[in-house]
Amino acid sequence: MTVDWIADLESTVRALLVPAKGILAADESLPTIERRFSALGIPSTEETRRAYRAMLFTTPGLCAHISGAILFDETLHQRTADGVPLLDVLTNAGIVPGITVDTGLVAL
Repeated sequence: MTVDWIADLESTVRALLVPAKGILAADESLPTIERRFSALGIPSTEETRRAYRAMLFTTPGLCAHISGAILFDETLHQRTADGVPLLDVLTNAGIVPGITVDTGLVAL
C-alpha cells in the first residue's frame, strides 16, 4: 500500500519530467529583480513585479514548453490585473508551481 504523500510526490515528479519541457526559474529575490528592472529603467515596485510575473505566466503557449515554475514568496500572494491568483494561472495551465527555499547567503 502506497502512502498518500508518496503517490502525490510521484505524480508531481511525473508532471515535472515531461520530455522537451523545462522549469521556469521565476524566483528572483527583491534585490535581484530590482537590479534587472533598474538596468531597463523600470521601477521595482510590487505592482511592476506583479505585472512582470503575470506577463510571464500568461504568455500564450507557455505550457507547451514549461512543466514547472519556481516562485518567489511574493508571487504566492499576487494576482493578474483581472484578479486571478498567479498560482491558479499556473495550475490551470498544467504548470506545477513551487517555491524557492533559498534565503540567501549567510556566514558560517
